[in-house]
Amino acid sequence: MNYLGIDLGGTNIKGGVVNEAGEILREASRPTHVKNGPEAIADGIAALIRELEQGETFGGVGLGCPGTVDDESGEVLCAFNLNLIRYDMRTAIEKRTGYRIRLGNDANVAALAEAAVGAGKGAHSVVVLTLGTGVGCGVVLEGKMLTGYTGAASELGHMVIREDGPQCTCGRKGCFEVYSSATALIRMTTEAMAQYPDSAMHRIAEESGGVDGRTAFTAKARGDHAGAEVVRTYVKFLAAGVTNVINIFFPEVIAFSGGVANQGEALLAPLREEVRRQEFGTAYVKKHTRLIQCTLGYQAGVIGAALLAKD
Repeated sequence: MNYLGIDLGGTNIKGGVVNEAGEILREASRPTHVKNGPEAIADGIAALIRELEQGETFGGVGLGCPGTVDDESGEVLCAFNLNLIRYDMRTAIEKRTGYRIRLGNDANVAALAEAAVGAGKGAHSVVVLTLGTGVGCGVVLEGKMLTGYTGAASELGHMVIREDGPQCTCGRKGCFEVYSSATALIRMTTEAMAQYPDSAMHRIAEESGGVDGRTAFTAKARGDHAGAEVVRTYVKFLAAGVTNVINIFFPEVIAFSGGVANQGEALLAPLREEVRRQEFGTAYVKKHTRLIQCTLGYQAGVIGAALLAKD
């Protein structure tokens, strides 16, 4: 039996037919058209389902959506970037397609995929941290997503790691996200470039068309002191949040995705070293959380949504 997974994003809606083993058999995408309102978004999802059907009947359909969702009621409670507020997505899709969808937060379903068939396959517990525009998170314990009482659990990007730090979009100050997202890394890099006009980061930014999450890492690799200092500071803040996650959950695996995570061992090697110094009981425990890179890439959301439907 095959399942259909839909990954709803602010720009595109991605979908795929996924088999029992978590493999994508065919996939498609279409624009989200957020500006046209919730009904247009539902129309797009339904059209994508029809495109992927090709005469096949699925064992279930799952949808991963940004924001806070309630799988029990089928509502998207709040997804501000999509202008969806208390929108009954389940009823909307069922009316259009006949399928009764399962609904999950996009970061949570991506974590479900990585835990089942990706970087965390075979692990007892997995946390996925996405280092992108913000810091997304999904927690999977014994194969089950941690969704909490309201469906909004695992928003670890919004734990405060430095009281009265920079303003976060959530309304608090000093959140993990404002120090460890790609946005934060770009801010740190830009500030360092202003302070060090002779830094190699200036030339690297010109070569790549602007400052991005790679600039400081590339400069460090070229022996640039200012770039190395940016990376050191970024890793210090990232380690503070990651250590908190470990001390709360002690997962077997924390897997990283997003643009910054593409630095691979240039990021993970110093991060592991810093986390080991801070981790509770590190001198006495024999087992440590493995810090690794995610493996499923953009397909994680589609696979995870399908696995949610399968469950």
